[in-house]
Amino acid sequence: MNANKLSERLQTVASFVKLNARIADIGSDHAYLPVSLAKNNQISFAIAGEVAKGPHQNATHEIIAEGVQKIVSSRLGDGLDVISPEDQIDTVVIAGMGGTLITQILERQKNKLKGVTDLILQPNVGEQNVRNWLMHHDYQIKAERILKEDHHIYEIIVAEQGKTSTYSEKELLFGPQILQTLPNYIFEEKWQAELQRVKNAMSQMKRAQVVPEERIIKLNHKATLIKEVLNLED
Repeated sequence: MNANKLSERLQTVASFVKLNARIADIGSDHAYLPVSLAKNNQISFAIAGEVAKGPHQNATHEIIAEGVQKIVSSRLGDGLDVISPEDQIDTVVIAGMGGTLITQILERQKNKLKGVTDLILQPNVGEQNVRNWLMHHDYQIKAERILKEDHHIYEIIVAEQGKTSTYSEKELLFGPQILQTLPNYIFEEKWQAELQRVKNAMSQMKRAQVVPEERIIKLNHKATLIKEVLNLED
C-alpha cells in the first residue's frame, strides 16, 4: 500500500471525505490517506497528525516525496493537539485505533472539535464505545460500512455534527446503518465468531471457583442480542 494505491479500508474511508474538505487525519502514520486525497484534488487542506517521531518523520517524507506539502502539513502532537483554530478543520479522521482510544482522544480534546462537522472513524475494536460517544455529543451517524481485509473485519462510522440521535442497545452494538444492510455475510461472519467467543468465555467462567455471576449475565444478554440479529435459534 502507498498513497497511489490505498488499501480497501483506507479507500473506503477516503470515499466519505467531502470535496474540498479541510481534514485532520489523526494517527496518520505514512500520511497515505491525506496525500492520496490531495493528489486526487479531493481536499483543500490536510493535517497528518502523529504522536510518535518515527511515524511523523515517515509522514513528512511521504508528503515531500509526493509534492503535496502546500496542501498537507505533517505535525507532531498528541491527538487533536495538532489542530489550531486557523486551520479551519471541518473533518476529523481517526482510523486504525481501538474504539476506547478514539473516544478518549475525542473526549479529552472536545474543544478542538469546534467547527468540525464531520467525523470519519474506523475503530479496530470497540465500535460500541464510539457510537455511544457520538450519541452523547450530538453527532448523528450518517453512514457505516463493514468490510474484510487481510483476514480482519473493520467497521467505518461516519457522523455529522448538530443532530441529536438516540440509538437502541442493538444499534449501539451492531451499528444503526449496518443493521439496515442485512443480510450481510461479513457481518454474519464477525458476529458468529463473537457469539462463539462469548459462549466459550461463559463456559470457562462457570467452571471457576468463584463464579462471576454478573459477568455471566451480561455475556448471556449479549449472546441473546447476537442470536436475535442473526436469526438463530437457542
